Amino acid sequence: MKPNEITPKDCQVELILRLKSGDVNAFRRIYNDHWATVYYQVFRVLKNEEDTKDVVQEVFSSLWIHREKLLDKTNLSAYLYVQARNRVLNLIASQKVRSDYLLSVAKYADRLHNMTEELIDSRELLRRVQQEIDQLPAKMREIFELSRKDDLSHREIAERLQISPETVKKQIKNALKLLKPRLKNIGGVCILLLMR
Repeated sequence: MKPNEITPKDCQVELILRLKSGDVNAFRRIYNDHWATVYYQVFRVLKNEEDTKDVVQEVFSSLWIHREKLLDKTNLSAYLYVQARNRVLNLIASQKVRSDYLLSVAKYADRLHNMTEELIDSRELLRRVQQEIDQLPAKMREIFELSRKDDLSHREIAERLQISPETVKKQIKNALKLLKPRLKNIGGVCILLLMR
């Protein structure tokens, strides 16, 4: 028998003491005795071989890295179970966070896409309305735009253009009469844009 080799008769306390001192054979013995149980416990929850292997590797890597912090009378089965459980919970939480994040990004992208489409539709709508307004007779167009774009009252337009408020009212009414049939096929929203 080799001098550092662990025999089945070695007790758990002795195994932990040797592990704490950096004995690779003690670590190998613990690994061989416990890896299958840890693997089974993890796989039962994750149902994924690659994730399970990763978790088992993390559990035993952590055991080796933090071996000096172990208490001499640590119950290795319980310790490894808790380590595995915590890593499984962390993995599930991170996958949920990642899944939630991807879901929220997808929803945001979808909303952004819809907003972009709506913005394009609105711009196209405004462009078509403006094309029709541009075809109005010059004076009628000027009065109509002062009313709708500059939001001036009939009296304010009349004062600015030195015409009567009745003329302003009549010109706006005539503009609407011309525009409504032309814009009817675009949709009711256009009419609302033109009305006060």
